[in-house]
Amino acid sequence: MVDTILGRKIGMTQIFDDRGVVVPVSVIEAGPCIVTQLKSVETDGYIAVQVGFGEIRPRLVNKPETGHFNKAGVKPMREIREIRTEDTSEYTLGDAITCEIFQPGMRVKVTGTSKGKGFAGVVKRFHFHGGDQTHGSMVHRKPQSSGATDSARTFKGTRKPGQMGNKQVTVRGLRIVRIDTERNLILIEGAVPGSDGGLLTIQRLPQR
Repeated sequence: MVDTILGRKIGMTQIFDDRGVVVPVSVIEAGPCIVTQLKSVETDGYIAVQVGFGEIRPRLVNKPETGHFNKAGVKPMREIREIRTEDTSEYTLGDAITCEIFQPGMRVKVTGTSKGKGFAGVVKRFHFHGGDQTHGSMVHRKPQSSGATDSARTFKGTRKPGQMGNKQVTVRGLRIVRIDTERNLILIEGAVPGSDGGLLTIQRLPQR
């Protein structure tokens, strides 16, 4: 049984739970994901279900991808991902995986690409304290000392100014508050990575 689905972040809002408490939630359009290929140990060396998500105009798909979708007998999809599983016998090409695989109260982990914030300094990027804010300091937001000097090089991983954001981020332990199967919507408590419209992967965590 597949425990993962692809979705697209719509935005954030707030709802009231059964006790009348306000709960901030992220609204995600989850699925339907169409099965486009079934991986097996005999042919691929591992077991997985390849799914497609999101509509796309056929003229925007190249010929190899068009042939792949035609072989599966499905319409071209914008996103393609593989979901590892232990058994694919219950799925066939063209099947739809919907948000019905989840239930309210379940814990999930959500993976997406964080918002890109461009080139940033160490104060913004790593929350450095900065220099003295006094007259004549002239090093208010500079990195200042960054380690040993006898090596004559910068060690990998040293915190320096550079690209901030635009990386894969996973948030674990988020709780599903509500599911709208008619509109393929999942409401998850709290924030999820990425900007509105970004692609997300929602995976069910083992129940404790």
